[in-house]
Amino acid sequence: MKLGVLGGGAWGTALAQVAAADGRDTLLWAREPEVVDSINREHENAMFLPGVALSPAIRATRELADLADCEALLVVTPAQHMRAVLEQAPVEARALILCSKGIEERSGALLHDVARAACPDAPIAVLSGPSFADEVARGLPTAVTLATDESAIREQIRAALARPNFRIYVSDDVAGAEIGGAVKNVLAIACGVVEGKGLGQNARAALIGRGFAEMTRFGIALGARRETLAGLSGLGDLVLTCSSTSSRNYSLGLGLGQGRSAAELLDDRRTVAEGAFTAPVLARLAREKGIDMPIVAAVDALIGGRADVDQILEQLLARPPRAESH
Repeated sequence: MKLGVLGGGAWGTALAQVAAADGRDTLLWAREPEVVDSINREHENAMFLPGVALSPAIRATRELADLADCEALLVVTPAQHMRAVLEQAPVEARALILCSKGIEERSGALLHDVARAACPDAPIAVLSGPSFADEVARGLPTAVTLATDESAIREQIRAALARPNFRIYVSDDVAGAEIGGAVKNVLAIACGVVEGKGLGQNARAALIGRGFAEMTRFGIALGARRETLAGLSGLGDLVLTCSSTSSRNYSLGLGLGQGRSAAELLDDRRTVAEGAFTAPVLARLAREKGIDMPIVAAVDALIGGRADVDQILEQLLARPPRAESH
């Protein structure tokens, strides 16, 4: 299976490295001419993944039409741009493996629904799990979930991507795999705030636990399975993203906790912190569906500038006690 990659950021480059690990020619599409030049001339993505030597089997292009020979596409564009890119790409009936994490802000749609609307004839799969791009690109051990209800392509995709240090578990719970990846980005911002404010490890652990309860409530309401949310693409990714400054979302929260404004931090970022875009739509969906998600609502208020960190902490700590199962 010849693979192409849509997106030349750190994660797209890391997945191209995985795809090319056995010497298979892999084509990566990027918007930035400097990324294309760096990969083709230096075998390095100096802008988004500096210091990692890339396989010479990876070739980069700025022309979407060049992907026409690929049998499957790893879609690693920012969530808010996925629809526009897919509508321009030579997709037809090629398998799409969605590797971005988020919810489309405009429509409130999960990304597999966005992809299906843009490319109705293409088989859809979701690849998600705890995976920092630089570690994947350097070949460090990683385990992820591949979710698809298209049984005909499941094993083809796994065979094309699985490596000794890139272990793939399969599922047919597409919504569950996507929801875990989207919600954890918002919760990672909250964990960064806890660190930036100096609230301690106890507070962070409590936030992860209660955040996972919010993720589970939301996921089950949208048809996800509890065991998927408790697996790699849910709890596993949540723990990783809420624990390291390598996470863009955690770093954004860290800055907020230290007193910087969301506008300043987002304007200063070269890479996308998807949680900042996901928080407003996730909070809106939770309100519409009557799902209690106070941490998500707090991050939404903080990103939107409707409250500061001290006000949000006061509101959260003033919430009445309740049974832990709720």
